[in-house]
Amino acid sequence: MRTLVLMGAIAVVAFSCSKKAEAPVPEEKPDSAAMAKETVVDTLGPKTFCYMGVTGKDTVFASIDDNLGTIIGKLRYKNAEKDSSKGDITGFKSGDTLKLTYEFAAEGTKSKSDIYFLQKGNTLTEGIGEHKTENGQMKYASDKKISYKDGQKLQAADCALVAKALK
Repeated sequence: MRTLVLMGAIAVVAFSCSKKAEAPVPEEKPDSAAMAKETVVDTLGPKTFCYMGVTGKDTVFASIDDNLGTIIGKLRYKNAEKDSSKGDITGFKSGDTLKLTYEFAAEGTKSKSDIYFLQKGNTLTEGIGEHKTENGQMKYASDKKISYKDGQKLQAADCALVAKALK
């Protein structure tokens, strides 16, 4: 009988010590369709906008990089019957107005001039106003007297086309 109890105890111990084969946990694979639908919107990097305006035979090209309101870019006035100009713009955005300094080469000389644009939707409208020379730079005489009613209008354009014209 002792042998029977001893065999029973060994069987119980052996049974309880044996490891159960655990079923592997299935690895979850990301749903590629769901990942494709998620788009990351970069709100911190510079945004590039390109514009072009045509009046008669004259054309204006602009490429603008807006980095949280700080503006840099290139601008070119390609005029048919008078001297053209080409250069860099720098400045800032104040509400819906781009307040820029245009540093350009025209007629063989380098110049600086204030230039403001009103930005509405896909359109830039150049501000027209009286200028005065201050420290070698043309500045608007009064910000309050700038009119956008009759200014050159530029529409959103293909950046590849604008970049080619700005070269």
